[in-house]
Amino acid sequence: MKIGLIGAGRLGLCLALLMEEAGYDVIASDVRADYISLLNQKVIDTTEPEVKYLLKHSKNIYFTTDNLEVIHEADIIFTLVRTPSLENGRYDVSDVDDVISDVLKYAWTNPNCQNKSIVIGCTTNPGDCDFFEDRLSETGFDLFYNPEFIAQGSIINDLRMSDMVLIGGSGRHNKEIELIYGRIQRGYKIPSVHFMSTKAAEITKIAVNCFLTTKISYANMLGQVLSMSGLGDEINGVLKAIGSDDRIGNKYLKFGFGFGGPCFPRDNRAFAAYATDVGVKFNIGDTTDNFNQEHHTFLRYYYIRKNSKELPFCFKYLTYKPDTDILVESQQYKLCLDLLDLGYKVYCTDVKIKDLCDERIIFDTPKENVCWIDF
Repeated sequence: MKIGLIGAGRLGLCLALLMEEAGYDVIASDVRADYISLLNQKVIDTTEPEVKYLLKHSKNIYFTTDNLEVIHEADIIFTLVRTPSLENGRYDVSDVDDVISDVLKYAWTNPNCQNKSIVIGCTTNPGDCDFFEDRLSETGFDLFYNPEFIAQGSIINDLRMSDMVLIGGSGRHNKEIELIYGRIQRGYKIPSVHFMSTKAAEITKIAVNCFLTTKISYANMLGQVLSMSGLGDEINGVLKAIGSDDRIGNKYLKFGFGFGGPCFPRDNRAFAAYATDVGVKFNIGDTTDNFNQEHHTFLRYYYIRKNSKELPFCFKYLTYKPDTDILVESQQYKLCLDLLDLGYKVYCTDVKIKDLCDERIIFDTPKENVCWIDF
């Protein structure tokens, strides 16, 4: 069986390389011609762990700029193209729709394509896959929704150690898609596999991240309460006690920066937008997003009060999480810019991101006393 992948970005490339490592013959496409040329030479500039190694040692993967070539060659075609957020919180799925148009173009000239499946892996709005399935209804292609649950900076490890595999839809390749993830996994852990309708799976994907942002915000709210009660030095102990309850758990239950990055904020807003669309009032997504913005203001004054000697501030990292190069909706970077605007000197010891940041930041290990910003 040959696997295709359309959209070989950060996530798509990782998934393609893991499928190749698992023994599949893989063909992957992307619109960036220079990028594809380098991939075929086994060259990539990335901070994602293990990607360079996997690409260098791959033997059965080929890269192209032609989506139709991928559709022609592969039995199961994963698509992981961009779905950027709109101002209203919903996703722009134009690139996915373009892939569906390519499938239709292929089907018009190849009527005997009854054994192929399209697997949409990028995040979409609830109901989008129903629309895409309607477009493909006369082609013979099956359509699945199979989103990934990963974090930037640990994509390979997260795919290999999945808690859950979510497969929306049904068709001839149900078991094959499940088997792909089984072959990718490493270690003792077997992921929990859940089959459901595509729309239910679309809701599940964004609902998972909405729950995690709510948990992060709860921990930060409780931290605020304790800090304003004169118990700031006991925040970690209180949260550890609460997290020790099996019904709650310690994951994501830490006091610190609010949630950020390319996934959590937009999935949270998308869930809130969909909840509003179907008539849910007082939905948690909006509340969590609003609190996350307020928490940024709280931390600004929290650190200014802590820094009574008005020392320079120093961050260990400014990206939304350690060991990435992503500043998208980074609460850390936003705080850094606020402090600079207030006239403070600001250091950062993570020199790898110097070229991405405001030129006022001093990227060095400070030689003077500083107020460290680190949780």
